[in-house]
Amino acid sequence: VQLQASGGGLVQPGGSLRLSCLVDGSIFRLNTMSWYRQAPGKQRELVARISSVGSIIYYVDSVKGRFTISRDNAKNTVYLQMNSLKPEDTAVYYCNRYIGDRPTGGSWGQGTQLTVSS
Repeated sequence: VQLQASGGGLVQPGGSLRLSCLVDGSIFRLNTMSWYRQAPGKQRELVARISSVGSIIYYVDSVKGRFTISRDNAKNTVYLQMNSLKPEDTAVYYCNRYIGDRPTGGSWGQGTQLTVSS
């Protein structure tokens, strides 16, 4: 297991979902972990990041107040709780160590699809 995201699905606008990502210990340990997303035809972008001990958290403006990132260091897992979902949140969501706000390279896992639609 390197980066194994799960939990995506089809949700109605206003709904909630929680994503999980099991991460290889060699990546997870001591790294800031992040959730990214990529919508069709758009560049991959940072959604949120959390420092190694969870003391520093950042959200992109478009998800502030709606999404919550967390991590369980004992389980090498990072989570993204998503509330008040909007159609514009539709994307493939990926987790990774933080490698920039709009990474064009890097090694990525499969991602998990979120579709917000009525």
